[in-house]
Amino acid sequence: MATTVVGMTSKADPQQVRDAMYGHVNLGGFALFSGGFINYGYWPSPLPSGAISHRARTESQAELYRQVVSRLNVSEQDTLLELGVGIGAGAVTVIDEFRPARLFGVDLSTEQIERARQTIAGTDAADRIELRRGSVTALPLQDGSCEGVYSIEVLQHVDDLGAVATEVERVLKPKGRFCAATFFGSGGLDPSGLTELLETVGNGADVIRPVDDFAAALTEAGLRNVEVTNVGDHVWEGMDRWISQTEFADTWARNWVRAWRDGFIDYYVVSARKA
Repeated sequence: MATTVVGMTSKADPQQVRDAMYGHVNLGGFALFSGGFINYGYWPSPLPSGAISHRARTESQAELYRQVVSRLNVSEQDTLLELGVGIGAGAVTVIDEFRPARLFGVDLSTEQIERARQTIAGTDAADRIELRRGSVTALPLQDGSCEGVYSIEVLQHVDDLGAVATEVERVLKPKGRFCAATFFGSGGLDPSGLTELLETVGNGADVIRPVDDFAAALTEAGLRNVEVTNVGDHVWEGMDRWISQTEFADTWARNWVRAWRDGFIDYYVVSARKA
């Protein structure tokens, strides 16, 4: 998230931009993130005063995982799937704190899979995590493989959320649960103006769609009890204050909180259950 994240203009193919971000550019190595996580974080609201420590930043990212995975009602016999396993710290956190029997981690990026392997190697979670390269719109798992599926800040990079919903329904066992967290359009304003405000929206890496559209896609795929929870008060202010402490303080990255305050976007946790 520097002034230009990957040196590509809005004319570049969006998937090429995403591949670069999570490939050779290695977004997870930027100061905006820490501890092997790549997410905006779930922060206390209101925020404590004073500077944010590196430890607090890492904890905010781990807490976002807890907020999502706690909605899966995990038991020690369960198999879980993480869509977009990234660098792997989230998967290790889930194994350590929720104790599922097994966890699949899928990612489209070969480089991210290798980074995740390095993160997981030598941890107590290593023998219960299996990493697979693949797309979230064509998951490399058999039907009915998992009791729970979750994702953290992945869906904004996916062009076909209907395909994601269909694949989630396919790989879930009966009564299995799904939960995801990311930013969506808040539904009240046309997000097209964000192409000038936010670089990754302008180059297509991030796609801003109404959260209700994704909820409808889950229902259409056959999932039930779809719930949408707005958690923006726990995300935007904390992330913006952290950005202000980094070398990205004077870049477009500060516009995320502006887009939220202006009503264009918000941050949501979306959950559902298979019949």
